[in-house]
Amino acid sequence: MLSLSLVMMMMMMMMMMMMMVLFCPPARSSPLTTSVCARTFCGAGRECVSTDGGEPVCRCLQQCEASENWVCGSNRKSYRNHCELHRDACVTHTKIHTEHRGRCLVQSKEANVSPMVCFLSDRDWLRDKVMQWLHTQLESDQLSLNISSSTDLLQTYFQTYDDGDSHLDSEEFLHFLKHDETTLNLTFSHAVETNLLLRSLCVDALIELSDENSDWKLSLNEFINCLSPTYHPPERKCALEDEVFEDGAETQMQCNKCVCACGNWVCTALICNGERHVEDDDDDGAEEEVTEEEWSRRVALLNALHLNL
Repeated sequence: MLSLSLVMMMMMMMMMMMMMVLFCPPARSSPLTTSVCARTFCGAGRECVSTDGGEPVCRCLQQCEASENWVCGSNRKSYRNHCELHRDACVTHTKIHTEHRGRCLVQSKEANVSPMVCFLSDRDWLRDKVMQWLHTQLESDQLSLNISSSTDLLQTYFQTYDDGDSHLDSEEFLHFLKHDETTLNLTFSHAVETNLLLRSLCVDALIELSDENSDWKLSLNEFINCLSPTYHPPERKCALEDEVFEDGAETQMQCNKCVCACGNWVCTALICNGERHVEDDDDDGAEEEVTEEEWSRRVALLNALHLNL
């Protein structure tokens, strides 16, 4: 049988061990990591860590706090808090901003609608078709002997369809294309209404192609440049938040989808949850109503960011 003193000694040792466990300080990042990352800012959803070589590097957060302050992302996904949203943006390498506080509402089918646009490939296809048709016209015996070059031919058509103001607008350009519609065979879509709309949109894109003074009309020289094989316009891309996007890229503005087409952002104009509004993350839940004029201004501002590359 153990002596009383031995039992007392064992109990004291056990108590000391428990106290060490209870009062042991929490683990902290190493002084090396702290000093290396002291002047490194990684942005939301990221954290700074030290490499084996002692260099600071940003990586996506391993996990966020479990606090529940639900937000709806621009990708229509609900997140437990802002940290989770930014972490997901980091992990998936996508741009996600806060659409509004609270969980995302049920998305209507209309929100998946894309705007009707003329892409670069559509515009260039139309331009190539017209230039091929003009080349065929030059070789045709039906033309007057006075026309010996594509410039002369384009000047003849310009004078034919100009209403007297020495410019061709989109309507006059469309009449020019209808001159030999059967031979041109400008078919963008099997649906008649869609085909007519795309043709009109691509004519606007063609006019913008060589419209040097941005008046949405073509002078004779601009018209000749537009349909001259030797004219190579600068390629235009879309820009958003200091990033450049290729033709066909998509982004969201609240419930509306925007598509990059021929260097411009083209957006749908749906009414979001009864009325268009934006919400500031740092505001106290106040909402700002947006009128039709303000919405148009914001889309125009979005397009003002496009770059000529």
